Amino acid sequence: MKLSSLMRWIAICAPVVLLACATMGPPQPPSLDLPTAPTDLRASRKGNRVNLTWTLPTNTTDRQVLRELGPTWICRGTDDLKECGVPVAETQPQVLPKATSTKEKSQATYVDTLPGSIQNDSPDAFATYVVEVLNKAGRGAGISNRVKVPLARTVPPPQDFQAQVTNRGIALHWAASIEPLSENGPRYVYRVYRIALGTAERSLVGEVPVTDQHNYSLTDTTFEWGKTYTYRAQTVTMLEPPNHPPAQIEGDDTPEVKVFANDVFPPAVPTALQAVFSGPGQKPFIDIVWAPVTDADLAGYNVYRREAAGIPTKLNSELIQAPAYRDTTVEVGKQYSYSVASVDVRGNDSARSSEATESVP
Repeated sequence: MKLSSLMRWIAICAPVVLLACATMGPPQPPSLDLPTAPTDLRASRKGNRVNLTWTLPTNTTDRQVLRELGPTWICRGTDDLKECGVPVAETQPQVLPKATSTKEKSQATYVDTLPGSIQNDSPDAFATYVVEVLNKAGRGAGISNRVKVPLARTVPPPQDFQAQVTNRGIALHWAASIEPLSENGPRYVYRVYRIALGTAERSLVGEVPVTDQHNYSLTDTTFEWGKTYTYRAQTVTMLEPPNHPPAQIEGDDTPEVKVFANDVFPPAVPTALQAVFSGPGQKPFIDIVWAPVTDADLAGYNVYRREAAGIPTKLNSELIQAPAYRDTTVEVGKQYSYSVASVDVRGNDSARSSEATESVP
């Protein structure tokens, strides 16, 4: 090759060679496959059980995608837990599911049982939890965030819990489950929850402070007639530690009590019935008035009339909404006796009121 041709070839190829060299760098070390530590560990306590939840890591500390996880250590201590130390439990290794969205994350759960030996009624006594997710080789990048739960002892649920449908609502009764309490110990309340059949959401019916009495009661007036409900009660430990925010620990539930809220209860009987004749100079009529019935589910009233020893006959074809009625079908020279019954929205009729009698001159 001539010198001039060689020089042209170098001039053309040199930039390509330099460009190729610029993209090369020092070899990268292999990934250690250390899962990132969870940052959203959460804990809730019910009775002696502590429910832990956290999000499974999907990346390594060097931003590689994880496909498998080793075991996860569950760690508990009565201090701040700078490291896991000896775990109280270990979950099994698992293959991570393939996410269908970049925002979709898999949740992990674990239920720990607090041993009685570490439970303490001091308001400042807490257990600290962390988790550490390991790779297949048993190595981790460190512990998760720390969460705390009170160590106060919980007490048994109420005894002999019962529910009964009444005209005032669903009456709930139970007996005390604990002895009179120390003035320096935790405070306790009995709390009752309701769940409508076919749903999972529980509704708080109410709570009653625990005192030295033996029998307790509570009436649920916020339900809907015609539905089926289950009721449960529990004893809740109320803590007010001086160095921490107030805390509540739910105890175990009573067995559920199922109730069908069947409204077979009539509304109140109308009272203070009066009948007044009016007629001179016009077509005669008798006005009937009475004290209004205050039942929340009142639908209206029926008015009845009888003559002498006759049978009462209903005068209205549709329910009367106001506590008053004008009878324009009266005849001169006759005497009439009136009574009124109230009706609720489910068609339950009250007994008829006391009669009011009036004559047409």
